Amino acid sequence: MRVNRKSGRIRTARLEAFSDGVFAIAITLLVLDIAVPSGSSNLLRSFAAEWPVYLAYFVSFATIGAIWLGHNVMTEYLHQADMAFTRLNLLLLLLVSFLPFPTRLLAEYISDDQGERIAITIYGVNLLLASVLLSVMWRYCIRAGLVRPDAADKDVEVLTKRLTPSVGGYVLLIVAGLFPANTGNPGVPGDCPVLGVAGRRAATPATPCGASRHRLTPIRRWLPRRYSRG
Repeated sequence: MRVNRKSGRIRTARLEAFSDGVFAIAITLLVLDIAVPSGSSNLLRSFAAEWPVYLAYFVSFATIGAIWLGHNVMTEYLHQADMAFTRLNLLLLLLVSFLPFPTRLLAEYISDDQGERIAITIYGVNLLLASVLLSVMWRYCIRAGLVRPDAADKDVEVLTKRLTPSVGGYVLLIVAGLFPANTGNPGVPGDCPVLGVAGRRAATPATPCGASRHRLTPIRRWLPRRYSRG
């Protein structure tokens, strides 16, 4: 990264490349936790028995994917960065790269009464911190004047709303870890519905799909086709 000594501002190209690499590695590490079922006379049953691993993988993949989308659009709106933003970015990457660990922890202990509560809480805290930090980074960019001068106010406003996490789902996930629900079925953990909520929230794209049509050009290529029609 090239630093302007007078202003302390940094070009974002290498920062984006490094961040994309960390996101890619984190997602790759998730799939490494999915092991092939050991030898069994009923492969389908053994495969189905690994459902906690698949569920945790899906939620974590969706979370990292949503954070990457938000990070990608956010940096597209920046014309420069500074050292404070770089440190915040490193902190975000720390949380993202740590996510495979609580994912594995959750998959291992989701059926254990005591371990499940701890695993769910750690997992929920990790998701919440990563989502909140992404929003903090964008708000810092606005206040520090790192956003491109030609960015429309409407686009900035919409992106701010999209990057502001709905903490309700994550708080529910954490509370469910501390006070797990009883489903009445010993084979089904009480936190499964909560994981579903977290997965749905995580899968919501953090792209400014509601931005005004006349200013969509800089970010149009980042949006799914159904969003880019204005």
